[in-house]
Amino acid sequence: MCAPPPSVILVTGVSGSGKTTIGKKLAKRLGWDYAEADDFHPKANIEKMRAGIPLTDEDRMPWLRAIAKWIDERLSSGKPAVVSTSALKRRYRDMLRRPGVRSVFLDGDHETIKNRMRARKGHFFPAELLESQFRELEPPEPEENTLQVSVEESPDDTVQQILDGLHCAGDQN
Repeated sequence: MCAPPPSVILVTGVSGSGKTTIGKKLAKRLGWDYAEADDFHPKANIEKMRAGIPLTDEDRMPWLRAIAKWIDERLSSGKPAVVSTSALKRRYRDMLRRPGVRSVFLDGDHETIKNRMRARKGHFFPAELLESQFRELEPPEPEENTLQVSVEESPDDTVQQILDGLHCAGDQN
């Protein structure tokens, strides 16, 4: 349980920051469902990124609307969940922010994240696009009420920092 209890936790950050790993572990600890924002991308977006072409704001709008719809469905059904999404810009986060949603920003230095991206296998997002993510990134401002955690720790330690920061008690498995 979290205090106050969010219904949805957004795990945000640039590609390679660990959103999927942390999101899945966080959802498991809480006993909540998990959704990967990459699954909401239209096929054209995935093909564009696979080709090494950064997405534009226009490309991202259908994706963000699909995530927002999913969040609204979760909130109206009362089924808590975790969703990972880059949400690089404030206006993207504003599209996803609503009562019952808490945001977590996975913060890491450029070199650490670049090394992680080079080490991962089978992901459609090439490490070369990381530069565009950092250029577009607008880190959360204090008034956004976003919990910021470092990705320098182990995934389990990062999840614990999130649970502590959101005042949640997760399953200790």
